[in-house]
Amino acid sequence: MNTSIKSIITMFILVVTLQSCNQDQTLQTYYVDNELAPGFTSLDVPVSILDIDEASLTKEQLEAYESIEKLSLIAFVLDESNQAQMDIEYAKVKTILKNPEYEELMRGGNSTDGKFVIKCIGEGDAIDEFILFGNSNTAGFGVIRVLGNDMNFNKIAELAKVIQDSDIENSPLEKFSGFFN
Repeated sequence: MNTSIKSIITMFILVVTLQSCNQDQTLQTYYVDNELAPGFTSLDVPVSILDIDEASLTKEQLEAYESIEKLSLIAFVLDESNQAQMDIEYAKVKTILKNPEYEELMRGGNSTDGKFVIKCIGEGDAIDEFILFGNSNTAGFGVIRVLGNDMNFNKIAELAKVIQDSDIENSPLEKFSGFFN
């Protein structure tokens, strides 16, 4: 009798444990699942690849720059043969980003050229991830994950001005810029 009670308790714990596992796809698993898939292009880069002259940064910009660890980028490149697949993949990313874990900070664009949204995980001065999700009606869509520690949106926005003025056309990030113009 004692072993049957132990068996029942063990089975109960096992069932509860398996039920509590998150079955939803995350942005990280989406990256891993698709980084080598047809139609996708991806890139993981350290922030140093931006080739920013740290001496020219303000104190806030330097703090923002130092709070970023790396950028993870994935894009679905649209061509005449993969529009249906792009629509499916775009819907998957939109579904992932509906998770309340991702707080929306800003959105923009239009239905003619494309749209973008900026989301984050964390709040205030303790943001660990920014997500830039944008689409171009002629190029496809892209997701940029800005990963770091204790990032601040206002400081990152100041740093974005410096990045816009940098020579992005001659960097590995050039092929992603079309999704966020």
